[in-house]
Amino acid sequence: MAGPLRSTARTRGQSSAGGAGAGHLYPNGCEGNHRDEGTRFRRTGSSCSDLAARVARVEADSTRPPLQTLAVQGSTRRIPAAGYEEGQHRRTDRDGVGRPRSSGGRGRNGCGVSLPIVVVVGLGPAGAELITAETTELLGGDEPVFLRTARHPAAGGLETSSFDQLYETLDSFDAVYTAIVDELVAAAERHGRVIYAVPGSPLVAEHTVELLRKDQRIALDIRPALSFADLAWLSLEVDPLTAAATMVDAHQFLTDAAGRLGPLLITQVHSAEILADLCLALDDVAPSTVTLLQGLGTPNEDVREVEWAHVRSAISPDHLTSLWIPRLAEPIGAAFIRFDELVRRLRAECPWDREQTHGSLRKHLLEETHEVLEAIDLVEDDPANYGELEEELGDLLFQVFFHARLAAEQGQFTVADVADGIHDKLYERHPHVFGDADADHTVANWELNKQVEKQRQSLLDGIPHTLPALLTALKVQKRAAATGFTGPDLDWALADVAEELAEVTADPTEHEVGDLLYAAVQVARMTNVDPEHALRHAVARFATRFRRVERDAAERGLVLAECDASVLEEIWLRAKG
Repeated sequence: MAGPLRSTARTRGQSSAGGAGAGHLYPNGCEGNHRDEGTRFRRTGSSCSDLAARVARVEADSTRPPLQTLAVQGSTRRIPAAGYEEGQHRRTDRDGVGRPRSSGGRGRNGCGVSLPIVVVVGLGPAGAELITAETTELLGGDEPVFLRTARHPAAGGLETSSFDQLYETLDSFDAVYTAIVDELVAAAERHGRVIYAVPGSPLVAEHTVELLRKDQRIALDIRPALSFADLAWLSLEVDPLTAAATMVDAHQFLTDAAGRLGPLLITQVHSAEILADLCLALDDVAPSTVTLLQGLGTPNEDVREVEWAHVRSAISPDHLTSLWIPRLAEPIGAAFIRFDELVRRLRAECPWDREQTHGSLRKHLLEETHEVLEAIDLVEDDPANYGELEEELGDLLFQVFFHARLAAEQGQFTVADVADGIHDKLYERHPHVFGDADADHTVANWELNKQVEKQRQSLLDGIPHTLPALLTALKVQKRAAATGFTGPDLDWALADVAEELAEVTADPTEHEVGDLLYAAVQVARMTNVDPEHALRHAVARFATRFRRVERDAAERGLVLAECDASVLEEIWLRAKG
């Protein structure tokens, strides 16, 4: 999520290559048109290559009774059909069922033109015992019946055509779906009305039904059916409305689940590759355990909790596999929103926070910055100190949010503006990352680009006067060097130090000592050493050694202030050793 979700899942219509059967598409036996790739299966019914012969046989059957539209008292269903605008009310049969009128086996569009009918029924989520009585009657009638796939527990006893062959011969899901619709329309035009049976419910994740809804050549009649989701909620003991659960296709996970924390019922986890994609996308935000839902309603039903860390080894995905994730970890955006609300409330309700200004917070910002630097030193000494760094960064972040809150109260900017500003600035300054610019050229012209961007008169403009002197010297030298105004190499820098040292020897004034320190910074720059960091470590080394000197002198009963130079030299050398 987003945030925290990585872009790995494939979009609808894509198939993956590799593994057994690469290059073929295979049907999914639960709701949805995505197919299990890399696994062949036995088909119970005849393939679509037999479609023409079957249609011819049915057409030749002169004893076939007239086609009539079945009506079930008390049924309620939405029946979109060609010729009707969305939201337009349809006329109903006398029993009140919103279904196309039958006229010799044909419906009519909004202009009164007779249209062939495709009746879509669902095979339910498992065995034939979960098929509705109405669907059972339609499947056993004389009208042509077509299965989207015979790979379904309830399809075993049906002697009818399936579209499995299309999945094996066509290159993409979109091509398969389009071919299925065209075959159905052609059959409906020949017979007036045909039955189209899909796994689960026609109203859940059936892309072919979506295409049929939009097809102007036919009238569509959708019959209710039990969905696999019904069995999922039953197994999970979850009310999806109360829990505000979201059902997401694994193939569309990144787009459909963007910004959602859960609960999530992830369907179509039909292959190891899809499961791997999910693991990659959710690795940073998944809970410690998830619930596996596999083969619901079948003798091999498997519902159990699985540790996320071992989910890939604990699950053998197939066409009846789903995952239930109660809640994902909050993405970074949610955490920042919650923190911003806390700062707003503190500013409004805390007496101390209400009194603060940008100026009064200045010393706190400086203090928190130095504490972060100290925490960084601790981490470099021992990675176990990362907790200290995390805490100090949080304190520094509070200062950033506080200043942004003060600015927002003055109508100047918000913390979101701060984030957007730094995002855009870094994006523009890294054309070698986000464009096709040369990296070396970008680095060489970094300060020049900043000067143009900020419309500065000098490259030295914009260096904060409050920076430590060593850091200020380093920044000034780097900006000047960007124009070529610098010595050629380290030997030149060392010679400059020697020259300045001679001048200090001759005239030990603040001016000459300052020049010597500036020359020393040039040596640091030439050797890619941070002078501030180097001096800080030098001070730390001296402090450690001096404490040893103090301990040594105390153990020997010596007072340092009373020791002569030779004794001090001896103690110092021992401390260094």
